[in-house]
Amino acid sequence: MMLTSNDFSGLLNQRFFRNFLPIPAAGTLHLGKKTPDFELPDITNNGKVRLSEYRGNTPVILAFTRIFTEKQYCPLCYPHIKALNENYRAFVERGAEILMITSTDTAQSQTVVKDLGLKMPLLSDSSCGIFRLYHVGQALGAPLPAQFVLDREGILQYRHLFSFLEPNATVPKLLSILDELAN
Repeated sequence: MMLTSNDFSGLLNQRFFRNFLPIPAAGTLHLGKKTPDFELPDITNNGKVRLSEYRGNTPVILAFTRIFTEKQYCPLCYPHIKALNENYRAFVERGAEILMITSTDTAQSQTVVKDLGLKMPLLSDSSCGIFRLYHVGQALGAPLPAQFVLDREGILQYRHLFSFLEPNATVPKLLSILDELAN
């Protein structure tokens, strides 16, 4: 398991203790139904994003990710974040948007965007309210990763909840779901 940094400063904060006890992910959002709307700051584009603005227009991948601080990424999520970013154009070419959601605060998220050269919107949910709304679970200081694919109408077509066997849905899997939606 790789660490992205040996700098653990800032790790033990209020969010860490609020998310320390394990709560498993719950599949309470049902396929074929609309998911809850939300609005979060978009750190990449220096604005705000409201999920419902995509409804009727654009398929959306909600990529909940696990970043502890601007210096510490979950070793299971870091390669996934990089893969989504490297393949962002393939998602956009399919008419979809990726909204990556992190529990890091605005300042930490700005560093993440800069250091990783993120192209996709990185949304800051430092209160973890949207992570909880989507029932992704939590453990050891941060919410767990999860991916949700919503069609053009905002209907949940696919969900991947964290497991140690498959922590994140792969880029090929997410692209194949989008291809199925297009047919």
